[in-house]
Amino acid sequence: MKIVFATNNKNKVKEVKALLPDHIEILSLEDIGCKDEIVEDADTIEGNARIKADYITEKYGYDCFADDTGLEVDALNGAPGVYAARYAGNEATYEDNVQKMLREMKDKTNRKARFITVVALNLQGKQYLFKGVCEGKILEENRGDAGFGYDPIFQPEGFKRSFAEMDLEEKGKVSHRGKAIKELITFLLVRL
Repeated sequence: MKIVFATNNKNKVKEVKALLPDHIEILSLEDIGCKDEIVEDADTIEGNARIKADYITEKYGYDCFADDTGLEVDALNGAPGVYAARYAGNEATYEDNVQKMLREMKDKTNRKARFITVVALNLQGKQYLFKGVCEGKILEENRGDAGFGYDPIFQPEGFKRSFAEMDLEEKGKVSHRGKAIKELITFLLVRL
């Protein structure tokens, strides 16, 4: 089976491919010739995932799935939430966002946080949603050089290492995206 993953983020594609069985082939936006910038202007994680999936299905005619992820930090009243990717501004790099988070959390004792991913799947004219949550905390400094985004400063509950100190397989077992994608895979295996 071939299905489009509606993202240009090569790190996400790599993470998801590592979780999928061999008979499900992922096509990226690049693979289908989509160079469009899909505007993610919803005020919820679910809304952004739906926007991306619907755009690809409507414009290109493919069954596809899209995800969106937010980071909720208790001490920041749930910020940055749905705006995690542009926390330090619209043109912010991963490092810009991480540095802003470290500054905002400098004197905070409550470091509890959670990643939330919602996957929207458009399959045979219907849409299905899958959600993954990973509880953890914001570290006081960068640790590790694997992963992307906030991985160097996020330590999942029950672990002594950041996401950036884990390999793809280990991260995939506990991460928000890994949990949502596992639900997606289970659903697809039953349907196929």
